[in-house]
Amino acid sequence: MNIFWRNTLRHMLQVLAFCCVVAVLTTAIWPRNGYLVQLGNSAAIGLTTWAVIEFGRLLVHPKHCYTSHDGDHGWPRGWRGVALAGVGIACGFFIGDAIGNRLFTPDTVRSDQDNYLGLIITIVAGAVATFYFYTRGKAAALEAGKAAAERDASEARLMLLQSQLEPHMLFNTLANLRALIGVDPAAAQRMLDRLNGYLRSTLEASRSTQHPLAAEFARLADYLELMAIRMGPRLQVALELPPELADLPVPPLILQPLVENAIQHGLEPQVAGGRITVSAARQGDTLQLTVADTGAGFDAAQARPNRFGMAQVTERMRSAYGDRGGVDVQSTPGQGTTVRLTLPLEKGGA
Repeated sequence: MNIFWRNTLRHMLQVLAFCCVVAVLTTAIWPRNGYLVQLGNSAAIGLTTWAVIEFGRLLVHPKHCYTSHDGDHGWPRGWRGVALAGVGIACGFFIGDAIGNRLFTPDTVRSDQDNYLGLIITIVAGAVATFYFYTRGKAAALEAGKAAAERDASEARLMLLQSQLEPHMLFNTLANLRALIGVDPAAAQRMLDRLNGYLRSTLEASRSTQHPLAAEFARLADYLELMAIRMGPRLQVALELPPELADLPVPPLILQPLVENAIQHGLEPQVAGGRITVSAARQGDTLQLTVADTGAGFDAAQARPNRFGMAQVTERMRSAYGDRGGVDVQSTPGQGTTVRLTLPLEKGGA
């Protein structure tokens, strides 16, 4: 069942519940017919009014309507909403009342006073129900607007963070390239070619706030090849990406700073270097991204949570996922460091 029909069914059930309450009032006024008859009449009027308003709003252009977070065609704004409510209440009184009388009280003759009182009840009940749906629709639209504004602000912040991180990585790579030119010009040429490829893919990724996990791993492969040219056999790499997770969306450049930290602070201080393993796995309704190294490690007293790369990743995770995401760091001196990112998976993900 799509969103429109699910919302329509919910609205209809709410109207029927409201009709049950109105029937209690009308039974007290006209007890001779009994509650079930009054409920039938109330439902005929209420559902007619609701149907005219519920489907009539679809005739109003969406730009004149409130829109909820799920994209539902909401309540018309301004005079259009008032006019629609008036038409719905009028149809409910004349058409719905006629249907109710024909089905439930065909032999009953009502006085002018009864008709007048019925009109008053219909107007009041219709106005109350209409106001309820109007306020609900407006609240949903305001919530949707707030969520959109927060999302836009978050995306802008992510782009700012990425723009800060890209020069940091570039400066480090250029410094490595400068050192390599005097030692091994051929290796420096290969490194420059890899850098060109990396910057090209980075430019493409910078145009969006998310890209496939496979693209993130491809960028890591380029970066690690840059580092392998400089470090040689001291750097061992393992990239583990299950095919079924390749298309999952992630923020660009979310893993590369962790890999850079692992090389700079974990492997380079060791004469023998070490191994970096980058892996992805699904765990329940979350995506687990892990960067593990066999480098120098550190203890709690040496931890530097404000280190540039780590701080940026933590901030980006907070901006993108809030409390739904997580960053976990485990390290043992002399054995290495493991950083695990927990990203929530949207419903219907891989």
